[in-house]
Amino acid sequence: MVQMTPGNLKEILSLEMAPPAPSKELHPAAVLAPLFFDQGRPHLIFTQRTFTVRDHRGQISFPGGVRDPRDPDLLATALRESQEEIGLDPRVVEVLGSLTPVDTITGYWITAFVARIPYPYEFHLNPREVKRLLLLPLEGFLEARHWSRGNYTLGKRTVLVCCWRQGKTVIWGATARLVLDFLNRLGENPFPGGEHAPCVD
Repeated sequence: MVQMTPGNLKEILSLEMAPPAPSKELHPAAVLAPLFFDQGRPHLIFTQRTFTVRDHRGQISFPGGVRDPRDPDLLATALRESQEEIGLDPRVVEVLGSLTPVDTITGYWITAFVARIPYPYEFHLNPREVKRLLLLPLEGFLEARHWSRGNYTLGKRTVLVCCWRQGKTVIWGATARLVLDFLNRLGENPFPGGEHAPCVD
């Protein structure tokens, strides 16, 4: 894995304020992938969604949501949603770059922005949208034994999804694909067999 410093990460991550436009059937959305260092160890922050939100109930994801017409760009969407969901002040966020947008079987086109944040930090969770925070060390995503692939069916459509599991914690679908994209950019491919995972949701 490449040395993880803000400068190095900015070199390997792009920062597309206007990523490729999705088809008209997909809703533009954005998430923030908050990254912090604790005793030199990089961690990513995820949220577990409540069971009262409209889509992806109970799933683990990065904070974010659908672009509001008043948002000037998708980065603004990611920062606004992160402040609304977990109380992360945009003024303390250092944006390092963006990942490749992914589409979902539920009709969203998601762009993720990797950003360094201070730690420790006093988060404030929105109880309507966020059940809990997960602060997971990046090294845990490098082990192939935690990764798998499988089919997922929604309505009449079946897609191949990626899944990361550690104990009772499961990250799958679009969020897992974004994590894999980040790891690949760091020179890591933890998937069994050393192949890029052809996951589509």
